Amino acid sequence: MRMTRRVDNVQFLPFLTTDVNNLSWLSYGTMKGDWTLIVVNAVGAVLQSLYILVYLHYCPRKHAVLLQTAALLGVLLLGFGYFWLLVADIEDRLQQLGLFCSVFTISMYLSPLADLAKIIQTKSTQSLSFSLTIATLLTAASWTLYGFRLRDPYIMVPNLPGILTSFIRLWLFWKYPQEQDRNYQLLQT
Repeated sequence: MRMTRRVDNVQFLPFLTTDVNNLSWLSYGTMKGDWTLIVVNAVGAVLQSLYILVYLHYCPRKHAVLLQTAALLGVLLLGFGYFWLLVADIEDRLQQLGLFCSVFTISMYLSPLADLAKIIQTKSTQSLSFSLTIATLLTAASWTLYGFRLRDPYIMVPNLPGILTSFIRLWLFWKYPQEQDRNYQLLQT
């Protein structure tokens, strides 16, 4: 984005869902007293918020991006209000918040596949990031193993779709390999 100063091939939804995901898991980690969850998700939330600001800076349709962000933050605030104010029992709160976090984690992992029809129709993976796909695979696998180690299904189970969607994206890269930049090819001839 910074180099091209455009967001043409960059999807916004993954940035937004990842930020909400980090904020949700930060709350879960705080409630559980798990410093791994707290530190990782605090750093993740700050970075994702910065990515959103950069996206917003280069996006020509700022109104739509701001509307999506406000809507998802509204859902997040309502959820937090519910968990912290209306659910009195700490164990119930932890279980319900774990389920809430799981739903956001699954949506975060599914969001890059929003353009699946477009990718198959155009036979182009230009809108996907190969390095992000590898990072997602490694991250999802790490969190799955961490959840397994803690015997925490709320951490383990929602990261399994991350592994699956990463393999789907890797298959798409194999099926529709990214071509070299056509402008570069024209300059070479």
